[in-house]
Amino acid sequence: MATEPILGSLDVSAVPARRVAGSSVMFDYWDLTKPEINFLIAITTAAGFWMGSSAALPHFPWMTFVHTLLGTVFVASGAGTLNQLIELKYDAQMRRTARRPLVSGRIVPSHALWFGILLSVIGVAYLAVSTNALAAALAALTLLSYLFLYTPLKRITPLCTFVGAFPGAAPPLIGWAAASGHLDTAAWVLFAIVFFWQFPHFMSIAWMYREDYARAGYLVLPASEIKDRFVAWQSVLPALGLFVVATIPALRGQTGLIYFAGALILGGIFLYYGARFAFQRSVASARQLLFASILYLPVLFALLVLDKK
Repeated sequence: MATEPILGSLDVSAVPARRVAGSSVMFDYWDLTKPEINFLIAITTAAGFWMGSSAALPHFPWMTFVHTLLGTVFVASGAGTLNQLIELKYDAQMRRTARRPLVSGRIVPSHALWFGILLSVIGVAYLAVSTNALAAALAALTLLSYLFLYTPLKRITPLCTFVGAFPGAAPPLIGWAAASGHLDTAAWVLFAIVFFWQFPHFMSIAWMYREDYARAGYLVLPASEIKDRFVAWQSVLPALGLFVVATIPALRGQTGLIYFAGALILGGIFLYYGARFAFQRSVASARQLLFASILYLPVLFALLVLDKK
């Protein structure tokens, strides 16, 4: 559900925070759910629901919309919690994650286990009851593929990014399925947008924290001399694919000229920073690509929603 590529660098648990003594436990459990990742998951789920709904304002199904967001975020929170539990000993070896609640001992692993399971089960059940079986099944499949395919593959092969991009791109499908009860070509276009977006986004993070990942034994980048080419191609080709795919909603008549122009401008900027990073492969260019990626998806999906026909 909440794959590491999505906003993975904005790990709020790694930033010291001023907390009221009585609420410290609550904040630790909040950190455990990876709220910074859930924010983007909520945005992409909302966009999928909005585009998948055939109802126009003022008859838009707001309650079902809210139920969809709540259920999806519950599942994503459970996935984030269980992921941190699985990777506990590896997170302890990375500076970026060494201050997470489990690593620092602020939360007992057994408590995190039950908390993650509870969130996951409640989220899937909630979607099944409040929306439909397809949305719940997609959420469950996303959760399982994230925890039992992507998570262990991070220590086995750099292709983990490709595998993780599938559950990472699922939220728009969940939103679309909750709104319409089925999936069609337009839903898979939204899936493709998020799918392609993840590669340049995560390559920038993987490059900036490559020593941290290597120290913990994560094989997110090849260890051989092909690493530079691997990073370059994974930054440029998906950005180019994203540039093309993002225009499809306008070409299919789902949106107007505002979205089409925005998609071209945003795609061009994103592709520029992806190519720049591919050629320079510096921390500065990686950080610029990361910033561009963080802005790209929310702005694109906002234009998609606002300019829907």
